[in-house]
Amino acid sequence: MTLCSEDDIRGMNIFQKFIDYIKNSKIELKKVVWPNRRKLFNHTLLVIGISAGVAVFLGLIDFVLNKTLEVILR
Repeated sequence: MTLCSEDDIRGMNIFQKFIDYIKNSKIELKKVVWPNRRKLFNHTLLVIGISAGVAVFLGLIDFVLNKTLEVILR
């Protein structure tokens, strides 16, 4: 009579793989060079500014194309 079935062994193997994944993830996160507060703030403003600029650009193109189609379809 065996103490563990093959399914139990596979389950422990999956559990062990998950634990190894978490441990390796923590090790890798310690290697990351995180930005300082000033750099993070500047990059955040850059992303917000570019997003707003693209939104305005696409809005203007939509407006111009909409008005052009209104003129053509009249």
